[in-house]
Amino acid sequence: MDLKQHIREVSDWPKLGIRFYDITTLLENAEALKYSIDKLAEPFKSQKIDKVVGIDARGFLLASAVAYILGSGVSLVRKKGKLPYKTIFRDYTLEYASNTVEMHEDTIKPGEKAILIDDLIATGGTACAAVELIEQMGGEIVGIGFLVDLPFLGGIEKLEKYKPFSLVQYYSE
Repeated sequence: MDLKQHIREVSDWPKLGIRFYDITTLLENAEALKYSIDKLAEPFKSQKIDKVVGIDARGFLLASAVAYILGSGVSLVRKKGKLPYKTIFRDYTLEYASNTVEMHEDTIKPGEKAILIDDLIATGGTACAAVELIEQMGGEIVGIGFLVDLPFLGGIEKLEKYKPFSLVQYYSE
């Protein structure tokens, strides 16, 4: 399936010069959504995965569905100030902003096998921050999956040791 035909490209959002790849149109299409979730879960079906970690906010949708298929729990990586319990945090930089992400300090138990799932990787700031949080709690990352990769920004290369993959690649802005 050509998933690109289900992803809307929006120029100059969230700021001038940025091309945004909007997956909400893919999520609206039942066939494209099912295909994407199946493909994100596929590499992990023969493994015991304790937690599927999703990044705020579109990553939550994908991670929850993958966790359902794998029979795993879900852990959330949220923007600062959105989680109600004790958290650990990491600051990170994107191609157009800086931010902080948090996880509940007890969401990953030492030795748990985790995969990280998100909608898009660009420079890798958010994903790298999430990886640091998972490992700080003692989780073992056995893989990382993205719906969309922007290889020209180099983010996925920063995560090579975790065997990252993506379903769709855009090679230029």
